[in-house]
Amino acid sequence: MKKVAIIVFTVLFLVGLTIYLDRATRLPVKPNVSLDASTPVSKAAPDLKLKDLDGKDVALADLRGKVVFVNFWATWCGPCQEEIPSLIDMQNKYAGKGFTVVGIAMDDEGKSVVAPFVAKEKYEVNGQKLLINYPILIGSDEAADKFGGIMGYPTSFLISRGGQQIMKFQGPPDPAVVAKAVESSD
Repeated sequence: MKKVAIIVFTVLFLVGLTIYLDRATRLPVKPNVSLDASTPVSKAAPDLKLKDLDGKDVALADLRGKVVFVNFWATWCGPCQEEIPSLIDMQNKYAGKGFTVVGIAMDDEGKSVVAPFVAKEKYEVNGQKLLINYPILIGSDEAADKFGGIMGYPTSFLISRGGQQIMKFQGPPDPAVVAKAVESSD
């Protein structure tokens, strides 16, 4: 009887401790977190060079002069999948105006998982089934750290034509903010 009481007490203690630690370490999730758009942000985009799906180096600095939407995502991430059609649509709308989306895939398995996924997954965009139409780079923890760390996926950064980080999004981007950045001269 004494052993049963000790076991029950231990199990209850561990369950309670687990619940407490889960709540104490859980980060609040906000659908759209951004830097204050009314305050000029003078944070330069990080010096970043990653490999694309063809194994070629792509440097963020090479995209200077364009508005760049850097999107950290993963193939297994449900919210990332929901966001991809809007990114395809933005790429279609604004590519001719000096804009590009750059997807940074953060899958642990790297190219072996990402390349087949990108080649076959189609998304409903304006009544059409489309593949991802923007560059996909293979990410790393070091890449995420250069942006100040990523707390979850998808996390995106909007970079001005002048190479400044102007917005950060946790979750889907605000299309009006992206349109305003594309239409601006900087």
